[in-house]
Amino acid sequence: MTPFRFIHSSDLHLGRRFAALPEDIRPRLVEARHGALARLAQAARDHGARDILLAGDVFDSPTPSARVRAQALSAMGAEADLVWWILPGNHDSLAAEELWSEVARGPANLRLLAEAAPVELAPGAWLLPAPLPRRFPGIDLTAAMPAAATPDGALRIGLAHGAVQSFDEDGARRDEVIPPDRARSAGLAYLALGDWHGAKAISPDTWYSGSPERDGFRHDGCGACLAVTLTAGAPPQVQQVTTGTFHWTDSALPLLPGQDAAAGLAAALPADRALRRDHVLRLRAEGRVTLAARAALMAAAARVAPEFGYFELTTEALGLEHEATDLDAIDRAGALRLAADRLSAQAADATLAERDRAVARAALNRLYGLLLEDQP
Repeated sequence: MTPFRFIHSSDLHLGRRFAALPEDIRPRLVEARHGALARLAQAARDHGARDILLAGDVFDSPTPSARVRAQALSAMGAEADLVWWILPGNHDSLAAEELWSEVARGPANLRLLAEAAPVELAPGAWLLPAPLPRRFPGIDLTAAMPAAATPDGALRIGLAHGAVQSFDEDGARRDEVIPPDRARSAGLAYLALGDWHGAKAISPDTWYSGSPERDGFRHDGCGACLAVTLTAGAPPQVQQVTTGTFHWTDSALPLLPGQDAAAGLAAALPADRALRRDHVLRLRAEGRVTLAARAALMAAAARVAPEFGYFELTTEALGLEHEATDLDAIDRAGALRLAADRLSAQAADATLAERDRAVARAALNRLYGLLLEDQP
């Protein structure tokens, strides 16, 4: 038969509010998620595909706002040459009756997969969906796939949302978890999964697509979808296609005493400054530095932060080396020097609780920072 091509995506989470991030970046992240619909459509056309399979969590909640619902349906409906196959996931399960009633009344090129029954995608290609009836179904919804009837010789494509493998403490697999060999046991040419937000191959015929637009630091990089080609008797051809606007990075910034901490920060930043506006970056400083080096690091971070969509430098794991010259810079004698010496001793005192040592380090950093602020 003719090769069957389609786009596999999931976890759009339309309507996510990003409450943990600053207010000035939230609207851009929300808009990027909506824009992923058009980018998925373009990926389908570039791949020569008509069908876009969405493996759950199209919406972030069972009650997205009227604006989120209407704009999502309009965006998908505008791609009239494509067909969107929509599977309810755990965030937007079939229990969200009002939401799915509206989707079912939506544009003609939307196909709501509300039943676990085979659906013909194209001549010779059949979809076996496993929609979630509620957020926690308590069973493996793909268990019905092996017995699902399709014509002889058909390409069988599974579509599901959930974890592939997990074990309780006693080693027993939980009932709702999808076995990693489900594609083989159900005679599937391909099992399209959602729930994991990064692209991941469980086997050559079983994939998580990941989210088309990243929404957290757990998965580095840009969002993507999978362009899949199935040919009878051949393994699936799977190509990852970038669809994300924002590039997310969470990485360590190791520092050593004597190192130029500001230069170390600069080396860890994206070289192309024009791309920083669409970069969500978290650097975790670790190791040990002097008071002067830490102050230089924080000043450098404050200078570059406005260039990024979002920039965060964490210093909880960054220890201090207290050099005499650092303490001399605070004061050579008198009350300030006594305070600095006491804080330095407390920060290095292994008999104190880590919380107390951290408070001492923070106070010493603040004291040194106040000195720099007072300098002309």
